[in-house]
Amino acid sequence: MSWLKSIPVLLWSAALILVGCILYQLPLTTITQSLSTLTITQWLAWISINLAIIALATQRWLTLIKGLGLSVKFNELLMIRQAGQAISFITPGPQFGGEPLQIYWLWKRNHWPIHSALLAVGIDRFYELWINFGVLLLNLILLMTTSITGQATTINWQVMFLGLLLILLVLSLLAGLILKQPDRVLAWIKRVTHYWQHHPRLQHIETHWQRLSSDLKSLMTKHKAELALAFVWSLIGWIGLISELWLILGFFDIALTFYSFMLILVAMRLAFLLPLPGGIGTLEASLFWVFQILGLPLTVAISVMALMRLRDAITLVIGLYCVRALR
Repeated sequence: MSWLKSIPVLLWSAALILVGCILYQLPLTTITQSLSTLTITQWLAWISINLAIIALATQRWLTLIKGLGLSVKFNELLMIRQAGQAISFITPGPQFGGEPLQIYWLWKRNHWPIHSALLAVGIDRFYELWINFGVLLLNLILLMTTSITGQATTINWQVMFLGLLLILLVLSLLAGLILKQPDRVLAWIKRVTHYWQHHPRLQHIETHWQRLSSDLKSLMTKHKAELALAFVWSLIGWIGLISELWLILGFFDIALTFYSFMLILVAMRLAFLLPLPGGIGTLEASLFWVFQILGLPLTVAISVMALMRLRDAITLVIGLYCVRALR
């Protein structure tokens, strides 16, 4: 096995070891007791808000696709999105990995030009990344301007703030470079793919790139309404994510201030940025850490973990079914 192929194995091993170390310190016998106290109404509310989050993400993607002048049914796009999410979950990295298959499915099933499928996936992922980092940056600003606990003030929020700000700047500069100087980007792509130029799919790379650049400029100049609407869908999706966490924490009747809630939210979102598949281990560690800082019951932390991993497991199973259906 080469070192490159061994990376996923090493990352999965590290994630599972981290989960094991955390769960070893927690009273696992309380999981069933905590979850058994949830009512049917609470279960339905939790399921409904997660379905709404998925639908909003799909609707944002559909809005951007319509802005590109392309056509696809909502149900088919939902299936492609969930299939890609399943692949991303089991591959190392911060929620990436399923995009090549999404591009392939859009190209194959809808007979789109390859540049259109690439742009449809790329613009949606850029939107998601930029807004996620932007909202997370705003949350960090709130935490930097207040004291939650004596221990929490020792956290170096400034370093995290600068890191997220740098990522946002890089994303913005990259988007600007593609829009303003597409020829320079094409030259770089041709250098990177020099050894594969003989491949049939790469023989017309210049034509595909010119069409992609043209479609992107058209989207930015003639379809600003779709871009604005997609931005709104993204913000509503974030409201859904925040509401889901608030709902889950409310299930267990723990007293939280606004800023305590913000600390839990930021810690969880930062945990997903680490290069471990599905945030396995990092999410558990972040919850364990922040509950200790806030002096909250660890039994509640493990109940929250259990609900979130139950959601991930169900989503993964549905996503893998979508992969099978799309094959």
